[in-house]
Amino acid sequence: MTLLILGLLLFLGTHSLGIVAWQGRDAMVAKLGELPFKAIYSLISVIGLVLIVIGYGQARMDPVILYQPPDFLRHLTMLLVLIAFPALLAAYFPGRIQQTLKHPMLVAVKAWALGHLLVNGSLADVLLFGGFLVWAVADRISLKRRPQRAIPQLPGSKANDAIVIVGGLALYAAFAFWLHPVLFGVPVMR
Repeated sequence: MTLLILGLLLFLGTHSLGIVAWQGRDAMVAKLGELPFKAIYSLISVIGLVLIVIGYGQARMDPVILYQPPDFLRHLTMLLVLIAFPALLAAYFPGRIQQTLKHPMLVAVKAWALGHLLVNGSLADVLLFGGFLVWAVADRISLKRRPQRAIPQLPGSKANDAIVIVGGLALYAAFAFWLHPVLFGVPVMR
């Protein structure tokens, strides 16, 4: 469990610089330069992500069960994750969906995390998915008080909404029917 917690602290900690210290983040970029800052940020994030994967895998071997979710919540989870994939793509494909969601990446993280909290009741699950959910909510709230940075994305187009929907549904199907069981050992469709 220690590796999972350390990984979450590193990964979500680096991603929280904009929430708790956006001016400090800007000062670090000014002092180090953008490329060195991004290199350090990325390295810490990757180390955190690796620790999350290893720590979560270890914690699943000897789970501490906090609650046993009812089976019918799987359907709600599938709906929330269905929303998450197009929202994730909408972050990079400007269109009406992106405008409507305002911060589609955070919508995707919140839908993914909440959905997984509904069907997973171990301590590791609560730490992992709850940590990401709390981070996404805090980041969304902080976006109302801090200046917006440009997000790299494709030029706006009417076709982008179609790309977001079709691509999101294709990603969802790939994960639901193939990737989730292969990568995580948990079948989505039972």
